[in-house]
Amino acid sequence: MTRYFNEKDVNPQALKAQKITVVGYGSQGRAHALSLRDSGLAVTVALRPGGKSWATATQDGFKPQEVAGAVREADVVMVLVPDMNQPKLFQDVLNENLRDGVLLLFAHGFAVHYNRVALSEKWDVGLVAPKGPGNLVRQQYEQGRGVPCLLAVHQDHSGNAFERTLAYAHGIGGTRAGVLETTFKEETETDLFGEQAVLCGGTTALLTAGWETLVEAGYSPELAYFECLHELKLIVDLLYEGGLSRMHHFVSDTASYGDLTRGTRVVDNATKARMRVLLEEIQSGEFAREWSTEHDQGSPNYAAALENMREHPIEKVGAQLRERMAWLQ
Repeated sequence: MTRYFNEKDVNPQALKAQKITVVGYGSQGRAHALSLRDSGLAVTVALRPGGKSWATATQDGFKPQEVAGAVREADVVMVLVPDMNQPKLFQDVLNENLRDGVLLLFAHGFAVHYNRVALSEKWDVGLVAPKGPGNLVRQQYEQGRGVPCLLAVHQDHSGNAFERTLAYAHGIGGTRAGVLETTFKEETETDLFGEQAVLCGGTTALLTAGWETLVEAGYSPELAYFECLHELKLIVDLLYEGGLSRMHHFVSDTASYGDLTRGTRVVDNATKARMRVLLEEIQSGEFAREWSTEHDQGSPNYAAALENMREHPIEKVGAQLRERMAWLQ
């Protein structure tokens, strides 16, 4: 049974007087740093000097520091730079500057689970992964609510890694919505599978194939766009708000019957079998090795795939239609 934690489970003294350094100031980094500060915690933002993020952090009232100096003084360090940049960050800066007893945190377990970074046995290592983008994390915090978080402890050198990690999740508002305990393995593998098979890969492949099917059958590209991509948001919102039952309650009986009698003819047991192959590649580390090699070689295949996607006719039709949607501007 997954353990679930909320505000009453937090030790309010766990991070008192401790120095927290947030490395990176993108969507999640900004949300974490601002919310931790508003929770009364001592926060430093660590960045490369002179970049856009440095200026943004300064405008937000922080005094950014270079990474080496900022982490050297820290009791808690949250790493919020992209997965593929983390090995170099550790090799060049963190390994020689993190002090013994530091709580080292991640928002995604990729680098740790696949042994992409070297970890000292004298560090606490944990994970706080909000289940939402940074702008939502910050928005919910400001409104007195929170975004659910996943929590895991990989190393407990100090004996109090869990309570410090939970206190960090509390500092960004996670305990207001609930914090679920997991492991680095489970968080990493389920996150990658969701992205590849359903949320990103599966969804974009499905809607593109649907659009192509209608257009190839002679239907208007514009109508095909509305039916296969534009209206997807309406359905996803219903699913997000109340699951499958809410969606079926609000769509027409015709749509509901079509779902229940035709959906599994598109996504069938053969589709699930291919999903299991994707999961096996994630579990074995094959995907991680492939992506790491691709990144280390300059991402030529990734760049080509992105360009092919941008050149797909559905993108051109969509851009023209979205110009008429004033609410998107």
